[in-house]
Amino acid sequence: MARKSRHSPTFPSFSLVFSLLFLLTPPLSTAGRHDYGDALRKSILFFEGQRSGKLPPDQRIKWRRDSALRDGATAGVDLTGGYYDAGDNIKFGFPMAFTTTMLSWSVIDFGKSMGPELNNAVKAVRWGTDYLLKVTAVADGVYVQVGDPYSDHNCWERPEDMDTLRSVYKIDRAHPGSDVAGETAAALAAGSIVFRSRDPAYSRLLLDRAVKVFEFADTHRGAYSSSLHSAVCPFYCDVNGYQDELLWGAAWLHKASRRREYREYIVRNEVVLRAGDTINEFGWDNKHAGINVLISKEVLMGKAPDLKSFQFNADGFICSVLPGISHPQVQYSPGGLIFKAGGSNMQHVTSLSFLLLAYSNYLSHANRAVPCGETSASPALLKRLAKRQVDYILGDNPLEMSYMVGYGARYPRRIHHRASSLPSVKAHPARIGCKAGSRYFLSPNPNPNVLVGAVVGGPNISDAFPDSRPFFQESEPTTYINAPLVGLLGYFSAHP
Repeated sequence: MARKSRHSPTFPSFSLVFSLLFLLTPPLSTAGRHDYGDALRKSILFFEGQRSGKLPPDQRIKWRRDSALRDGATAGVDLTGGYYDAGDNIKFGFPMAFTTTMLSWSVIDFGKSMGPELNNAVKAVRWGTDYLLKVTAVADGVYVQVGDPYSDHNCWERPEDMDTLRSVYKIDRAHPGSDVAGETAAALAAGSIVFRSRDPAYSRLLLDRAVKVFEFADTHRGAYSSSLHSAVCPFYCDVNGYQDELLWGAAWLHKASRRREYREYIVRNEVVLRAGDTINEFGWDNKHAGINVLISKEVLMGKAPDLKSFQFNADGFICSVLPGISHPQVQYSPGGLIFKAGGSNMQHVTSLSFLLLAYSNYLSHANRAVPCGETSASPALLKRLAKRQVDYILGDNPLEMSYMVGYGARYPRRIHHRASSLPSVKAHPARIGCKAGSRYFLSPNPNPNVLVGAVVGGPNISDAFPDSRPFFQESEPTTYINAPLVGLLGYFSAHP
């Protein structure tokens, strides 16, 4: 990818002001109606519907049952547990680790605002970290995927009925994967912060493992989509390269351990690992905007003048996503939704909005705003922009549809999700075979099981949405859409 400019863009102030007024003003018919606490509860509940393995006694989504109880057996290891990433039955380690990192960041920054839902958010983190401990238990390697994606995608069946190949894929010295290993180290380190006071022994275990996994990622460099191309591409192919995950992992390890070696690593590798690239990208594949915002917190607190360039990049990120700037990579729909090219747009909406909110808090504590050309972006403005995106998801949009399943009067009923769209085991105890599920996939009927809290890929650039299973880019929910949203909803539930 081409290197992006490190200079904040300039633009006509009138365009910016007009765009901000439009995009930050909610529709009169829906303004102020949202129950963010209810949406928060549901956004966390969704993760229980994505659980793999042996379900605990306090499982709240009752139409799900135990599944994939022999995962890892072909490799002689226990790889049960974790999350299915989306509407299929594969456990992809790269997006699962990112999901865990973002759930942890949500708790770290916004847990104090979550009230009674904080405990459920912490449980969601632990379901992820427990699994990541299993996949990293081997020396000099990480198990990064369970399930053959081609076999799985050839079927439409419940996770409880799975008879597709549960192949196990691993990175090691000969087959490196610094991207997925770096993200896994970040997730373990972030999780260690969540449990630092709640469970000190578990926290130490997570941090110690994060250190080892990061060392492996850094020592044996390479992209996992090169080592395991046939298994991970085109599903979660690392298009952006592994360099950002090394910086991301080091940033979280520094935050978790306070060890000087990680700070020195960041300073030493900032240019080599391209910290200033694609500053308005943030998701399971590209961590650049997240790295800059995360590291900037210390800079804004006056503790890290040697990391000032990361704050400069973070400011550039803010300017590049403000409405009114004609930036080729960040657009807004007529209804005011952040839109980036590619599938599952809501992943960009929630992740970028999370960064807007997190950075606005860091700026508030430092009593500063972001200079953007002829104007400046205040912390309050960034909060309003993030809130406008959340409100769009919850129903303040041209279709007046909530894109969170189970929230509001109108929401997607035919989501691209196997377990939700097939009759539950309780309703239909007999096994439903690989191809027998096709009639449910093609049915015009609503899904029989409501996957409460699931946020789908969302509408297109014109705010249009087909509530139809075959349109998977719009109708499929993912864990990495919801994970940043947990933090956003936590904050707005306490600061509506």
